[in-house]
Amino acid sequence: MHGFDREAEFADAVRENKATVVEQLGRITGYATSIGFFAHAAAESNQDLKALIGAAPAFAGPGFLLPTRNHDLFSWCLENRLELLMQMTLMTTGLYNEPAGAYLPSIVC
Repeated sequence: MHGFDREAEFADAVRENKATVVEQLGRITGYATSIGFFAHAAAESNQDLKALIGAAPAFAGPGFLLPTRNHDLFSWCLENRLELLMQMTLMTTGLYNEPAGAYLPSIVC
């Protein structure tokens, strides 16, 4: 999705018992290292991300990062009583490729 391997981060989340997955018809369609500021999630669709967010027992840190240009997911969050605490701007160094699929970025990468 992002063009680089995140296997080590996911393995750490599994070891720490923080990782979650969403499955449809016996196939994993999304995962989260946790739902929080210093965690990330990636999925095939917004429905998959909604399942991951909805199943989270808590949000780590002050909340989670959600690109507001993903209007469907942002609206769903607001409709489900989640609040926008702070607006932030994504900044990168070098070439940036928009990820394919639905995602929640991490503050660290």
